[in-house]
Amino acid sequence: MSRKRRSYEAGHQPKLLVVIDDTPECDRAVYFASRRAARIGGKVVMLRVNDMEGQSQQWLGVADIMRAEAREEADAELKKYAARAKALARITPERVVRDGDKAEEILKLIDEDEDIFILVLAAGTGSEGPGPLVATIGRTAGDFPIPVAIVPGHLSDEEIDALS
Repeated sequence: MSRKRRSYEAGHQPKLLVVIDDTPECDRAVYFASRRAARIGGKVVMLRVNDMEGQSQQWLGVADIMRAEAREEADAELKKYAARAKALARITPERVVRDGDKAEEILKLIDEDEDIFILVLAAGTGSEGPGPLVATIGRTAGDFPIPVAIVPGHLSDEEIDALS
């Protein structure tokens, strides 16, 4: 069972959670979350999850090297998107890097941080569908502990500004 949300209680601040990945539409989620956080006086938490499946069985420390490289890449991506959020909305996002299954790590972080009140994702615009994370979360959204906002990946900055 998920912890009680305390986003708007005294001493707390509402946080929007954005998953940072390598999809082009990720920027749309960052844009929406940053603008919305600035408007409501909230914060943004950026989560990057490294999928390390099968790497624990690598030979002679190769897995450790691969984890370190993945961590460096994750930090670089988070730094890039944090700079974007700061430029867009004058906010400094919290940055979190985890290893494991993306959906599981999202749920763990939501459970750990009682100020996260919404998960912001962006849907892909290609013919292959909205993207694997959106599809996975969409199937379980009815059981999710917080609301999920899915930003259409084709929206322009101006269109997102009108909505956030």
